[in-house]
Amino acid sequence: MFKNIYVPVDNSDYSNECIDLALEFAKDTDATIISSHVYAAKMHDVRFRQMESGLPEEYQDEQELEKQRAIHDQLITKGMEVITDSYLDVPKFKCKARNIPFIGKSLEGRNWIELVRDIKESNYDLVIMGALGLGAIRDSQIGTVSERVIRRVNTDTLIVKNVPAIHGEKASSGKIVVAVDGSGHAFGGLKTGIDLARKTGRPLEVISTFDPYFHYAMFNSLTGVLSKDAAKVFKFEQQEKLHEDIIDKGLAKIYQSHLEVSRKIVEDEGLECTARLLDGKVFEKVLQYAREENPWMLILGRIGVHSAEDMDIGGNTENLLRLVPCNVLLSSKVYKPPVDMQAEESIEWTAEAKERLKKIPGFVRPMATAAILRYALERGHSMITSSVITEACETILPAGAMQAMYNIGDQMRDKMAKGEDPLEGMIDDRQRDLEKKYAEEVAKVQAEEAAQAEETKTLKCSSCSTYLGVGTVKCSVCGAEGSALVPVDMSGYKADEEEQSESTTVTTFDSTQVTWTKEAQDLVEAFPQGHVRRRAHARIEKNARIQKIGTITKAFAEKILNEKADGRKEAAVDDAPANGTNGNGNGNGNGKGNLRAYGDLHPFEGKNFSKGTVDPSRFVWTEEAIQRIEQVPQGFMRENTRERVLDYANHFNLTEIDLETCQKGIEESIKVMTEMINSGATLDDFLPQKK
Repeated sequence: MFKNIYVPVDNSDYSNECIDLALEFAKDTDATIISSHVYAAKMHDVRFRQMESGLPEEYQDEQELEKQRAIHDQLITKGMEVITDSYLDVPKFKCKARNIPFIGKSLEGRNWIELVRDIKESNYDLVIMGALGLGAIRDSQIGTVSERVIRRVNTDTLIVKNVPAIHGEKASSGKIVVAVDGSGHAFGGLKTGIDLARKTGRPLEVISTFDPYFHYAMFNSLTGVLSKDAAKVFKFEQQEKLHEDIIDKGLAKIYQSHLEVSRKIVEDEGLECTARLLDGKVFEKVLQYAREENPWMLILGRIGVHSAEDMDIGGNTENLLRLVPCNVLLSSKVYKPPVDMQAEESIEWTAEAKERLKKIPGFVRPMATAAILRYALERGHSMITSSVITEACETILPAGAMQAMYNIGDQMRDKMAKGEDPLEGMIDDRQRDLEKKYAEEVAKVQAEEAAQAEETKTLKCSSCSTYLGVGTVKCSVCGAEGSALVPVDMSGYKADEEEQSESTTVTTFDSTQVTWTKEAQDLVEAFPQGHVRRRAHARIEKNARIQKIGTITKAFAEKILNEKADGRKEAAVDDAPANGTNGNGNGNGNGKGNLRAYGDLHPFEGKNFSKGTVDPSRFVWTEEAIQRIEQVPQGFMRENTRERVLDYANHFNLTEIDLETCQKGIEESIKVMTEMINSGATLDDFLPQKK
């Protein structure tokens, strides 16, 4: 049943009950009991140092303090070891008296952290823990250590809640009760329950719960918020009748089928069980049942049929764990009953579907039936119709396979009617068909690869830098032909696996999907918010679409941005006057003519742009921008600020200067002035110099 049973101990009554249960499970088997205790010597050491300031005055002397520290360290370390050994001696001697193999573990650190680590690193079949420990108080429901461990491990865990030494001998049915909901964890718990029932000789009962009242309560609540017209559309009467006649009865049948499947699993193991179907809210009805019956143990799936696979613990399980009065075993084991066993209890076939199934050749009919049943179960069908068979075959079998089976069946029947061997020649024919199909598939794959390679090619006009589609013989912009149209190598801009895993696909305004890696997105996010960032984003995305880039990487985005930035930089360098003048001939004679206007603006940090190198005629100002620039005092201040705005717009490849761009340029102008003042500049540095 269990090979390795793990029991953390702390000398509480709950801990001692855990030891007794482990002994009961291990008796007359080859199981080993492993027990551990976690102590926190380091935590006590830190706490003692924090309390040193509160020691009596005679202990405040440095020599005395060092002496007390040494004594305390020795007492804590040795004392904790002695306590741990004493705790472990309890299960050790009990196992020794019963000839049960025992292993003791002394762990140092935070209790729940060390327990979780040990459980994950070991191959325990069952963990037995007390619901509470030495820190329990009257209103405690479950201890923090137990709860934290439960949420982090995936080993079957028995939480001991019924302790006679604390609660006295309560009237109990003595049953092992398993709650099933059709999930693999619930059926895994049933398999564990069968083993426990066989080992302990206790009666086994299976319960299942469905809720036929939820929709009725929801409809009642809706009547108070829906208007009369909306109520007419919703059709409350028809909705309620639908639930009463179909959905509620269908739910009852589904959960009854879980009980019947469970009964068959138990019978196949050579045991008997009773079954009970409960109606109502799952948590409420199971809790009520547990309080009335007070079973010896309630077995629950760690997660339920509607839980995601990465869920730590299901909602119903968590609530029941806190409130039921009996021991609770959380099943992490997963078991899926055979398909035919589940289907026999939960699925029916229409007459048309049965007739269609008969047309499948007999030698493949069992395999096809199992595949159809599995398909129906996975999608929640309780009735297999002809359309379900079609869907299953289209999903499971290759295209045309079902018709091929019908044809094979017809051929076999015709040969048998003529007294011929139904299999004669079919194997050779099948081999030839397979070889033909293989050759066709190879040709298809090769054609697809060639077509894909052609699609990814892009041409670039060396005359005007326009990107063109493959097959283009003449540039549509400048008319260049022949050798002027050169293929573009995009291999350096492909996303690797790591970049692809963190990519995001967005849908553009024209319903085209574009994929961005995270690094490329971060690069765009570095631009100032608003029009500047939107424009950079549009430039990159537009180029990616033109150049047929599947995924926009950081390398590609930088290439697009730097193509523009490098051009501006070269123009600025070529046109920049020498000897520290500022482009208008207004040098200051001290090397400060070429000022760094954008030094703090990522990603252009470190690039210098000289005032006065920009052609003002290339820019169009909006009315709002003109009004804003005219708020700057006339004269050299307005002229200086205007130049800074032009530099800013040119820096981000903008030709239209709106209010936002103007404001950003003014902010940069203020930054430059501040930097100059901080570096020792005077008023003369800002004034135009005489020629």
